[in-house]
Amino acid sequence: MHNKKDMVYDLIIIGAGPAGLTAGLYAGRYRLNTLILEKLTVGGQIILSSKIENFPGFPGGVFTGELIDRLIKQIEELGVSIEYTEAKEISKIGSYIYGIKTSDKKDYQTRSIVIATGATSKKLGVEGEDRFIGRGVSYCAICDGPLFKDKEVIVVGGGDRAVEEAMFLSSYARKVYIIHRRSELRASKILQERAQDNQKISFLLESQIESILGQDKVEAVSLKNLKSNSINQLSCQGVFIFVGIKPNTDFVKNLLQMDESGFIIVDQDMRTSGQGIFACGDCCKKGFYQVITACGEAATAVHSAYNYLRNL
Repeated sequence: MHNKKDMVYDLIIIGAGPAGLTAGLYAGRYRLNTLILEKLTVGGQIILSSKIENFPGFPGGVFTGELIDRLIKQIEELGVSIEYTEAKEISKIGSYIYGIKTSDKKDYQTRSIVIATGATSKKLGVEGEDRFIGRGVSYCAICDGPLFKDKEVIVVGGGDRAVEEAMFLSSYARKVYIIHRRSELRASKILQERAQDNQKISFLLESQIESILGQDKVEAVSLKNLKSNSINQLSCQGVFIFVGIKPNTDFVKNLLQMDESGFIIVDQDMRTSGQGIFACGDCCKKGFYQVITACGEAATAVHSAYNYLRNL
């Protein structure tokens, strides 16, 4: 058995969400000597949703936990292991070797890297938001929805995730308000239609939250109508925020080319600006953020890494 610290891997994958796990699956099939580094828990952002309805091959949807368990089993069968530690810094230590420093003070060496670190939820940045996290403010309806049985809650956002979470919350809450600053939602039409047919859900468009109010927990929000500029209070006990994502890429900001928001810029083969470094999933700049696209990008990234290694 090799000492993992002294070994030079063919490939290290950073992140173990759907993209990272799929990368591990393809790396195992290519028989690359591979390690996955994951800082928290396997599954990434999708563990914030209980079920995925649009993953191919699962009519009626698949529970997120089941999908992740299946992916883990697949990579374990191929001998790819996961180390639970956070990648803190990547540096070049030879012509074709990278060193990765981790939060537990270990150093790993590898000939190629796939970055699949995903993204985290953005905050609104309004008064009261930080103060009431865990006391009415949440970024995960699946985690906290059952706490709001028969209560009135607000969902902020206009994309698929916001509408999906609003529908989930409607199975617990008495009333769900979807607040969005534009005149129409960005969510897919089928999701919008479902939400409009749900009698518990109301829409407050062209509106934005100015502050979140309460004593010890959320009691109301101050709401601005962007057409009239009028400000009113709306009583609620929960505020669920789904206004986009921030890529988890700070640790490579001085190494790779990124856009102004920190998303890694890749080509069609998932190559980054760094030789032998590839990226996939929600940490990349792209137009469509879905589990299925992350998995497809991961397969492409590892195929590119395999070709890169073969040509070294």
